[in-house]
Amino acid sequence: MATKSRTTKPASRAATKAAPRKTATRSKPSAKTAAKPPAKPGRSVAPTARKALARNASPSSAPRRRKQSVAISHHREEDFKADGLRAYAHYRDLGIAAATHGLARAHVIRMLPPCNPQEVSKLHTHAVDFQMVYVLKGWVKSYLEGVGETLMKEGSCWTQPPKIRHMILDYSDDVELLEVILPADFKTVELTT
Repeated sequence: MATKSRTTKPASRAATKAAPRKTATRSKPSAKTAAKPPAKPGRSVAPTARKALARNASPSSAPRRRKQSVAISHHREEDFKADGLRAYAHYRDLGIAAATHGLARAHVIRMLPPCNPQEVSKLHTHAVDFQMVYVLKGWVKSYLEGVGETLMKEGSCWTQPPKIRHMILDYSDDVELLEVILPADFKTVELTT
């Protein structure tokens, strides 16, 4: 006699042998599924889930960027202007903000000599997505939160993560920096301590 639980178990070995076994049947792959290339490594979403996500994502939910244009900038001394963030620096805009419709900004910064630490050494943050600085000429000594004081010389490059506390401590009379920032327009906050 069989005892019942969730599944019915035969009472004897003979009954087990006599009971027909269920085998999984595989259907022949259709031309559609047989033609699919193997999954690409690194994809964690199943193809059916990707299709569902694609159906649910409306075209208006994805941010659309305007078409970018080519930006070409050649060195001209008259392009260095005192119209940037700091009064102690002149900026040469490289045309990236206009070409990318505000996605990014790139400029060459020429610090005005001599360095005045009372004016320059102010702790501050920037609300940016990305910021990178490359020393083209001279040197600059800066403070970065979590790193401390660092001397950056010609050829040095560093990033400043969003809202990192930092300040310039000193610089050479001939320093020039290339700075790339995303987005082009951002907020700067000067800190008192």
